[in-house]
Amino acid sequence: MSQAVIRKKHPVLLGFLILGVIFLIFWGGVIFLISSATKPAGNLFAGRDGIGVVEIKGIIVSPEKVIRELREFQKSSTIKAVVLRVDCTGGAVGASQEIYKEVQRTNKLKPVVASMGSVAASGGYYVALGSEKILASPGTLTGSMGVIFKFINLEDLFQKIGYKSDVVKSGEMKDIGAANRPMTEEERKVLQELIDTVHSQFVRAIVTSRSLSEERVRDLADGRVFSGEQAREYGLIDEFGNFTDAVMLSAELAGIKDKYPHLVYPREKTIPFLKIFGGEAAHVLLNRFFDHFPVLFYEWAFFTH
Repeated sequence: MSQAVIRKKHPVLLGFLILGVIFLIFWGGVIFLISSATKPAGNLFAGRDGIGVVEIKGIIVSPEKVIRELREFQKSSTIKAVVLRVDCTGGAVGASQEIYKEVQRTNKLKPVVASMGSVAASGGYYVALGSEKILASPGTLTGSMGVIFKFINLEDLFQKIGYKSDVVKSGEMKDIGAANRPMTEEERKVLQELIDTVHSQFVRAIVTSRSLSEERVRDLADGRVFSGEQAREYGLIDEFGNFTDAVMLSAELAGIKDKYPHLVYPREKTIPFLKIFGGEAAHVLLNRFFDHFPVLFYEWAFFTH
């Protein structure tokens, strides 16, 4: 039966056939994307000793992905060292502390070298503190060792539009930071005590990691940013170097003799076309969202205004 006859006598059947072909092509494409996305990088060199690479980019919001990657490298007998590539303006305090702790744990099992990119500030610097060595370029922006807690005040806007709210609360501080009124002095005092406590946690991590006196660290940890050159002068990093230098140093610490050490990236969980929507645009959106959400941040505030 010719195609013309099928079109005339069985238009519905033809429609189903076309939809079926389209579905099969679409489904085949999805399967291909998923299979290619879940292949571990470096699988052509299975069984060869190598260096794991964990990337921390953008804003640290959730620690789960980085912790999972570090744990995979901890358990792998062929991963002899880890390079932590940091290009990050900071992030949530709790998430930064969780990653820092896992980097410390990894470094007890195999050497971890932190490689700073263009920016490794605040929470980005915090996570690097768990490493055996920290490398940066002379022009890398780092430091910004401090804590920030931001609230949005919409009182004037609410008055213009006639918005009012009634609050029933169990304690005087329960609606601290409410957007419809100014902050009281007592509330500001409570929040400042909270900020000071968390800031001291940052200071202690630097003192422990960098073998600096607390007095010296507190002089530096006022929120300012440093160039990589300044950071080395102050003892906040170990050496100048790019990503390749970090790889070579980690290989040396692990006793790997290869001139070109084998790099292994974590098993990718994200479908490639979805990663397009999880790159820089996603970081900007997250940045804008958390800029007005009451979360404690180890973050360089320049990037949020």
